[in-house]
Amino acid sequence: MASTYVQRIFGRSPFGPIQKHIILCYDCATLVAPLFKSVHANEWDEVERLQQQIFKLENEADDLKIEIRAGLPRGFFLPVSRPDLLDLLTRQDRIANRAKGIAGLVLGRHISFPVEMTTALDAFVAECIRACSQAREVVRELDELLDTGFRGPETQRVRAMVHEIDTTERHCDEMEVSLRATLFGIEKNLSAVDVIFMYRVIEWIGDLANHAERVGHRLDQLLAS
Repeated sequence: MASTYVQRIFGRSPFGPIQKHIILCYDCATLVAPLFKSVHANEWDEVERLQQQIFKLENEADDLKIEIRAGLPRGFFLPVSRPDLLDLLTRQDRIANRAKGIAGLVLGRHISFPVEMTTALDAFVAECIRACSQAREVVRELDELLDTGFRGPETQRVRAMVHEIDTTERHCDEMEVSLRATLFGIEKNLSAVDVIFMYRVIEWIGDLANHAERVGHRLDQLLAS
């Protein structure tokens, strides 16, 4: 990370740990894809292994979140306010929390989607993870924004990246609607309880993209402040 006035005062920028945190959150989200591949293959031992891996990463993200909150400088030397950075951190954390929730629910109830839905479901998961990847890339721009004082051409580039997250999230919404319609068409042949939880899992997968979008929006708000 480039040497800056803020770093010389505080020893290090708080942005490095925040960037590390979004990477951990993104890593949690990426494991949702192989988790469902294992569910489709009825490989529940592998599902459990992936669930435990997601839980481990989410715990690491939680530990880092606590460390960041305790160490974030108070005062007037940050180019953005401390509450704004803490809010960004919270929005990032929700990605990891949701991935953990998906894994726990799928394993706990052995939720397996009908074969008619698996291809579309996997595509939906991949697109939601793509939104998380885009959020990670936006947060990685914090260093450049710090160097430019959150002004200039770099802000326009970041805003364009935020717009890409919005576009991906809208596509995820469309895919979610389609998945729900497919499930509605076949739900009479399935256990009613299973169907309830399938709808919930679909919603929670979509939340990965929703939380990624909110990370981008928080950064966009930082640029406007």
